[in-house]
Amino acid sequence: MSGEVTRSAVVTGAGMGVGGIGRAIAARLAQAGVSTLLADADPRVEEAAEQVRKMLPPECDVPKISHFVGDLSEEMVAGALISKAVNEFGRIDILVNAAGSGVIRPFLEHDAESLTATLKRNLWTTIWCTHKALPHMVARNHGRIINIGADSLRTGIPNHAGYNAAKGGVIGLMVGLAKEFAQYDITVNTVSPCVVNTPRHREALKHNAELTKAFVQVVPKARGVEISEVTDAVLFLAGRECAFITGQDLSVNGGSAMP
Repeated sequence: MSGEVTRSAVVTGAGMGVGGIGRAIAARLAQAGVSTLLADADPRVEEAAEQVRKMLPPECDVPKISHFVGDLSEEMVAGALISKAVNEFGRIDILVNAAGSGVIRPFLEHDAESLTATLKRNLWTTIWCTHKALPHMVARNHGRIINIGADSLRTGIPNHAGYNAAKGGVIGLMVGLAKEFAQYDITVNTVSPCVVNTPRHREALKHNAELTKAFVQVVPKARGVEISEVTDAVLFLAGRECAFITGQDLSVNGGSAMP
């Protein structure tokens, strides 16, 4: 990711939530020299941005690190996020739609509130942030959009039907956008991990060992994916070297689902 001009990125879902994937992606991009705006509905995203800033060399002005707080499932809020990135960095090269999580429960235990929350967190955040970022990428004839998907779309692990409905929408959006915007050197891809070895997963092992074991049993490598393995995949797809890879769902799943 070297170059004379500092590239810039927006990473959603980058707050201090229990998963930590978005925050880790933001840190990985910043360490690669990319100016990064961390966004989340959780006000603790300011603390996350400060953590990322501390990982960089002392008194480092490049890359720049910033943060944004707001519900990105709302059109105007997503628009304000992208405007802030362009105003502060002068450009937006990379958008990582990592905002997510959902209500994981048996489908018949869902109600309108839980399903709406799951769709808003995963699908609508991706739709609106992408919708607002694309005009800036088209104007510059360059862009990299990376969504965080889910391997559960293929494995059918327990209690994920509602969540899969949202993540399936993200994949459908990716396929359409990849074709529509390929002419502008804009790539749209998805990184889909299996169960991620996050603090939340490790905590769940203590309280519901049978359920969490079921998640890992479908993985031939017999473990969850490490956050660093997810961030490496995102960094790869964000690179200039990946200009010819678009419309792809990259499984980082230890073999739990294969073509």
